[in-house]
Amino acid sequence: QLQLVESGGGLVQPGGSLRLSCAASGFTLDYLAIGWFRQAPGKEREGVSCISERGGSTEYADSVKGRFTTSRDNAKNTAYLQMSSLKPEDTAVYYCAASRSYYCSGDMEEYWYDYWGQGTQVTVSS
Repeated sequence: QLQLVESGGGLVQPGGSLRLSCAASGFTLDYLAIGWFRQAPGKEREGVSCISERGGSTEYADSVKGRFTTSRDNAKNTAYLQMSSLKPEDTAVYYCAASRSYYCSGDMEEYWYDYWGQGTQVTVSS
């Protein structure tokens, strides 16, 4: 069974940090671009970041540039989203997704991705 499983979410204070993980089972992430998305209550899902198959290229939404970093460890079949300087407006369910394309689309839209995780909740609150 092909699965992506996110972990690492939780409750954090403003200014804090979290690292999300996205682990694949049933398939390899080696040749796939990995995206991170989020959906806040009452809002549409939005793209947060993307990393190409070997990590040589990354993209970020303007709202997270300089605060979030995406990475991957293909040997562990896992991708990561390091989130720092978190703000209350970062509160959302975060999803990882994998694209059969090895590169990022440039627009971080959902159509680019073929496999999705179930999401992990991130809450930024004091």
